[in-house]
Amino acid sequence: MFRALAVLILSLVTNSAFGQAAQAQRIPRMPDGKPNFTGLWQSMTTANWDIQDHIAQPGPFFQLGAVGAIPGGQGIVEGGEIPYRPEALAKKKENKANWWKLDPEVKCYMPGVPRATYMPYPIQIVQGTSNIAIAYEYATSNRVVNMGKPTEAPTDTWMGWSNGHWEGDTLVVDVTGMNDQTWFDRAGNFHSEALHVVERYSFRNPDVINYEATIEDPMVFTRPWKISLPLYRRLDKNAQLTEFKCVEFAEELLYGDLRRQPKK
Repeated sequence: MFRALAVLILSLVTNSAFGQAAQAQRIPRMPDGKPNFTGLWQSMTTANWDIQDHIAQPGPFFQLGAVGAIPGGQGIVEGGEIPYRPEALAKKKENKANWWKLDPEVKCYMPGVPRATYMPYPIQIVQGTSNIAIAYEYATSNRVVNMGKPTEAPTDTWMGWSNGHWEGDTLVVDVTGMNDQTWFDRAGNFHSEALHVVERYSFRNPDVINYEATIEDPMVFTRPWKISLPLYRRLDKNAQLTEFKCVEFAEELLYGDLRRQPKK
């Protein structure tokens, strides 16, 4: 009996090891052997509404009925808790109560990192040996990940400054230099200009990326915390990144009060 049990355990361990090895061999790779993340990818979560667990809720305007309602969903925050400082938590609650007026997304501002990754729009990754370009459909946002010697951000920007390196088959991207004008979601979760994000990209299989981001901001949070979610390769025919230049949709909201003649 013990011999049979040992053989069974050995078989399971061996099959698992072979399975992992086969999986590693199947993922797309660059000529230098590094994983190749080039492709069109998209999140399938409700994190853009709220990165924490949330139930379905009505939208901000009852006149729209179910249109604009908030879908319920599971959060992407590991452990479920965002460790806000007390004064920052009060601001988060105020943001949530007025999100339809305050959320930077309403004004078509670039979404920042990591929010750009899990908005309901595809992202395009184009991988080279010295740089990796990431283009986001929302607001035609983009950034370049420097894979050479790390450099410092010359100034704070919406999408930050990205330096990358490899840890085995995992792409690690260190993002700094972000301004404080972006949120994590429509639920009012926010950060300061001290935000520091470390992203990790790894293949689950050739068509699924495991995405993780560790969030650190001592001005808003008491400790670092992490989000994680899968990104799925778009396999539909002729899949491509299209334009969503939303600035023109927000112009009346932002500048309408400057009109000499009211809009009819």
